[in-house]
Amino acid sequence: MDAKDQKIFNYLVDHGRDKISDISKELDIPRVTVYERIQGMVRDGVIKKFTIVPDYKAIGLPVVSFIFVSYSPDGKVTQRQLAEKIAKFPEVEEVYIIAGQWDMMVKVRSGTIEEVGDFVLDKLRATGGVEKTETVSVFSVVK
Repeated sequence: MDAKDQKIFNYLVDHGRDKISDISKELDIPRVTVYERIQGMVRDGVIKKFTIVPDYKAIGLPVVSFIFVSYSPDGKVTQRQLAEKIAKFPEVEEVYIIAGQWDMMVKVRSGTIEEVGDFVLDKLRATGGVEKTETVSVFSVVK
């Protein structure tokens, strides 16, 4: 990516829904150039997809929690298989395999903190390969 690509990319991160003509005006780059550069970034895999940012409170999922998971090989699955299994739960937004004291970090969304508790107790801890968990809930998001 050159400087022009970077400029367009950075703009799209914050204003992904703007029309090509608006991006062109804002960045002072010809419309055709903006279009071709975006298509190139998509083709090259720099941009994987265009998406929305939902208002989770408006759709009834205001609670975000991160659950740290310790892996146990006693569950007869590999750590990667366990991560893939956890990722299939509908409450789970993201699963990270991490270094440090914990083996995984799981991001979940729910309507209430009680629903997070139900998920941890009834689903996550009942999954073979999960040794122990620690849950951290989010008060607010700054960025």
